[in-house]
Amino acid sequence: MKFARSIRPYSCALLLVTAGACGALLTEATPDADLLDVPLDGLSSTDLAAFARGDAEFSRPFSVREGLGPIFNDLSCAACHSGDGRGRPENVLTRIGTPADGFLASLGGPQIQSRAIPGASPEVVPVGVTLSLRLPPPVFGVGLIEAVPEAALLALADSADTNRDGISGRPNWVVPAAYVPGLSGARRIGRFGRKGQTATLLEQTVDAYHQDMGITTEQHPNDNLHPNDPASASDRANDPEIPSATVAAVVAYLRMLAPPAPGPETPDAVRGRALFTQAGCSACHVPTLTSGDAPIPALRGRTVTLYSDLLLHDMGPRLADARPDGSATGTEWKTPPLWGLRLMTRFLNGQAFLLHDGRARSIAEAIDWHGGEADRARTHWLGLSPADQRALLAFVGSR
Repeated sequence: MKFARSIRPYSCALLLVTAGACGALLTEATPDADLLDVPLDGLSSTDLAAFARGDAEFSRPFSVREGLGPIFNDLSCAACHSGDGRGRPENVLTRIGTPADGFLASLGGPQIQSRAIPGASPEVVPVGVTLSLRLPPPVFGVGLIEAVPEAALLALADSADTNRDGISGRPNWVVPAAYVPGLSGARRIGRFGRKGQTATLLEQTVDAYHQDMGITTEQHPNDNLHPNDPASASDRANDPEIPSATVAAVVAYLRMLAPPAPGPETPDAVRGRALFTQAGCSACHVPTLTSGDAPIPALRGRTVTLYSDLLLHDMGPRLADARPDGSATGTEWKTPPLWGLRLMTRFLNGQAFLLHDGRARSIAEAIDWHGGEADRARTHWLGLSPADQRALLAFVGSR
């Protein structure tokens, strides 16, 4: 089953017409393995119907009449995630770091909303505060991420670095919101967001509606107003602006999105895989995990080729943002998954935007920014021959 998306690349096929030796350029649909917005295999017909509904809601742009704003960052979920992949610098989200006296909620709360509906004032980045820029991450495969058992992640944690390898990954323990069924008040490992500050896709979804689009839900029923301009215009839609059924549809869609398959095992990629391990990259970018129980049968017991341990690591001062999230400090970041990197530039107009804020424009540049717990791996990378560096990049770029 195919699901249309606003961003869907096509490969070209040249058909030579013998009469007159003219050329006609035709197109062929891109294989599902090269797309970021297709459903997992093994879904039931009921699941696929739910996927289609959630897909439509994920792409739906909101208007003021439908509840957009009064302050917001973009019009739809899909606007921030190119073809369900990573965002671009123009839709990087701005968050405020922690000054000495704690969060300055009066300056804009956890996130700056830089756009506003007519009659309302957008928030302005405060002067003199530490800012954290966050690039919207890919959303494919997140259902599998949610289904990885906590025990599997805890088995990878080594907060005291007992094995002396310089890697001390630890979970970001967070308490899910009271509206999350069955998890209220219970500590859980955060696995979404750049610092793993969110434990469930439900929370991630309703927070995105509220913060990114200003859309209220039963979980967040009050408009997100400008803290310094509360008398400014508000949207005229009744709250909550979308029902729980819409939220559930988007959550189901996200859970059922398939991660793209890796590329072919070229000789360089095969050699690069060994170099990746030798450099110590796989200590954090763990190649595979296995999903456990999940609300959707097709998510259960699957190999998750994530290349992440979903744990926090101190990445050193150059990548620090001074902003804690949950138990994460200002220098810690969750290991970003590597899956889908081979398709990244195809959905970003030939460009690459890596790391939490998109500052790195190539895989090599992203490696060069590594520090802290990753400093040993970076040093190993710098000592490789040019040929070995190309092989390692070929492997990472084929994920």
